Amino acid sequence: MENRNNITKFILLGLSQKKEIEILCFLLFLLCYIGILIGNLLVMISIASSQLMKQPINFFLSHLSLREADICYTSTVTPKLIADLLARKKTISYHGCMTQLFTMHFFGRIEVFILTGMAFDRYVTICKSLCYTLIMTRQKCGAMITASGAGGFLPSFGQFLLAIFLHYCSPNEIDHYFCDVYPSLKLACTDTTRIGLLVIANSGLMGLVTFAVLLRFYAVILHTVRSYSVENHSKALSTCSSHVTVVVLFISPLFFIYIQSATTYQKTVFSLFYTIIAPMFNPLIYTLRNIEMKNAIKKLWCHITVRKDMN
Repeated sequence: MENRNNITKFILLGLSQKKEIEILCFLLFLLCYIGILIGNLLVMISIASSQLMKQPINFFLSHLSLREADICYTSTVTPKLIADLLARKKTISYHGCMTQLFTMHFFGRIEVFILTGMAFDRYVTICKSLCYTLIMTRQKCGAMITASGAGGFLPSFGQFLLAIFLHYCSPNEIDHYFCDVYPSLKLACTDTTRIGLLVIANSGLMGLVTFAVLLRFYAVILHTVRSYSVENHSKALSTCSSHVTVVVLFISPLFFIYIQSATTYQKTVFSLFYTIIAPMFNPLIYTLRNIEMKNAIKKLWCHITVRKDMN
């Protein structure tokens, strides 16, 4: 990663300049991060140690929890944020900033694509139930995960290239708590209007298309369940409610932020929704509305308790 600038580090202005607020945020975000790690690891282990992995929706959920999404995604930002809240100077090296910018968008895009795959699973479950086993095979689910990785890498790498080929000027202060594209563009020595439009096309358009696809899936689902009995109607919608909640918490703030231009971008608490809050609530949301997941966690807990008593 070649540094074409004299700047070797950036100063992150963070969430607040008040020490009392920073200490409060430190305690809050530390608890949130611990909750993210424990919750997502618990979901992952419960699925892997039971028969739930054979179900496509749980196969996607296992990847959403650990392998490509929540833990990896939030770990690109949250540990640094927690450390900076107690630091006198919040700095990040040029290479660390560029790495954070790439990995955050890479894992974030993967999460968006996995959520879209989960919506497709709900669509097939309700609208194509007779063909479900033919459509949602393990090979096709694996192909969707691979496609999510490729779909996350290519646009993120392109955005990363735009960032590293820019020349940055002093002051080297990023008005955010992590390195993101728009705050970085404000430090560029050259006119970034065209690059800002590329970012909107890259991130904002992706969010818009994904949102449209999700709306299409759920519009068809709602149209299909209209003919169901009241009991089956409620049951069908309950299988989608968890996914809809997660999508709203994660994708809506992303769409709101990246549809802006670089000149109108403002630091906002909306960023906390997709970097910390959504990854923290994901395992809780999916567990509370999933009886099979609850049973798998209880079984895992009982197994751990029995082994502990035997020792």
